[in-house]
Amino acid sequence: MTELAAPEVRVGALLRRWRRRRRLSQLDLALDAGVSARHLSFLETGRSRPSAQMVLHLADQLQVPLRDRNALLLAAGYAPAYDERPLDAPDMAPVRDALQLVLDGHDPHPAMVVDRHWDVIAGNRGLELVLDGVAPELLEPANAMRLALHPDGVAPRVANLAEWRAHLLERLERQVALSGDAGLEKLLEEVSAYPAPQQPDAAPPAHDVFVPLRLHDGEGGELRFFSTVATFGTAIDITAAELSIESFFPADAHTAEVVRRAVAAAS
Repeated sequence: MTELAAPEVRVGALLRRWRRRRRLSQLDLALDAGVSARHLSFLETGRSRPSAQMVLHLADQLQVPLRDRNALLLAAGYAPAYDERPLDAPDMAPVRDALQLVLDGHDPHPAMVVDRHWDVIAGNRGLELVLDGVAPELLEPANAMRLALHPDGVAPRVANLAEWRAHLLERLERQVALSGDAGLEKLLEEVSAYPAPQQPDAAPPAHDVFVPLRLHDGEGGELRFFSTVATFGTAIDITAAELSIESFFPADAHTAEVVRRAVAAAS
């Protein structure tokens, strides 16, 4: 790899930061990476300079996101290893096609594509059922966490808001802890400050398999969904690696029927 000018931030300090974020000792990481604890100590203190291959090897053991692997390489004086193409770039066409295929295939059930900061990149027709009544200013640009928890978003329709809010905040807190991303930290601070329910959720209690999203249907009943998340498992482009697809499935027959009728009526 091509060497660059001397970096301002030492790679050893960044490696130590990631190791501590993963709650690993030097010995733990050394054993996982197949290197001596002494050598790892020298790398972290700056007494030794890692090769580009060693930087990437340690980053792999620490499960460092691709964007931050580039930062580690730059800090060590090497060129970035991973490209970051805009989603509308010509060579990202297979990624766009795959995303659209999943979204279309999931209709009439809601699904959306989000980036690492939970900004909504795309959604299918079924998503409109969930977003019914959301304030227009929350849709441009749309952020999934804001849509879910803002008092002018989906939150007023969520029957188990306390449970659902706790679930989403826990996910976001875990992402912040794992990534240290400043944008996610800012988002967590914002959505945590939104009004919280003053009373526990009414029955039924939490599902014993998953946390359901229970929405008031406007007719005295509820729509119940559970969600799954899919990512590109072999992505080596930063943009593709940071995308995820959140898909919602009916948790009961009533919800499945309402979704089918709603999407059919909108067709």
